[in-house]
Amino acid sequence: MQRRTYLKTVLAAGAAAAAGEAQGKEQPIELHVDLAVEAAREKEFVRNFHTNFQPAAAQQTGYIDVRIIKLRSALAGPAPGDANYRFVLTFQSEELRQKWVASAVHQRVWPELEKTLRHKNYNVLLFDLA
Repeated sequence: MQRRTYLKTVLAAGAAAAAGEAQGKEQPIELHVDLAVEAAREKEFVRNFHTNFQPAAAQQTGYIDVRIIKLRSALAGPAPGDANYRFVLTFQSEELRQKWVASAVHQRVWPELEKTLRHKNYNVLLFDLA
């Protein structure tokens, strides 16, 4: 009988500790950037993303995912300005994403994407995953 009480207490304490740790962790973030890629440089943009940027980002601490998606059409509401691509980056926390942005590798690979854009006046939206 005492063994059952002891096991229940240990299991309850473990569950409470795990719940406390989960509450202390930051939720992942997702960054959305609407990009206006030059029509004549789309292939270059896509190639640079898949061969340089994506593999470099995947090596970073906190990396979860990065994608580019091409706008097909606006089915409801206005399209995002003159953007034809959306860049979507997911990291374990905003702090870890900021470390990636400040890294020498990012300083090398992001300008390769940016040089294919019509302008650098793009929308940047930061989301918390719910």
